[in-house]
Amino acid sequence: MLSGTAEYALRAVVYLARERDPGKHVRANDLAGAIDVPKNYLSKILHELSRAGVLRSTRGKGGGFRLAVPPGELSLLSIVSLFDQIGERRRCLLGRPECSDHDPCPVHGQWKSTAEQIAAFFRDTTVADVIGAGSLR
Repeated sequence: MLSGTAEYALRAVVYLARERDPGKHVRANDLAGAIDVPKNYLSKILHELSRAGVLRSTRGKGGGFRLAVPPGELSLLSIVSLFDQIGERRRCLLGRPECSDHDPCPVHGQWKSTAEQIAAFFRDTTVADVIGAGSLR
């Protein structure tokens, strides 16, 4: 359902939200090891999350990444939508370029309803809601 990139982004943000000292920066190397994601790939994801204002990054000694937004104010949609199409920008499940309520594909009605439920889950669930969930590995 989610791309690997979006999944890695969620894992990184949830890990940072679980950090006991919210002002502490976590280095990309340490974060990559903690959530089992290739460092070079994660670095690109972290850069995009920083550019979008989800994370703050600091260079140099003691630098790294931390959340820029409190976990309770950060929806999963605000993270995932940076990397995947969720909600209004959804595509036809069968790949038709023109699929709408007026010109539907065979599964349009069912998929539209399911896609709306998925979008609502990501929109209504915050990082704070998932902090206590199980392991990230």
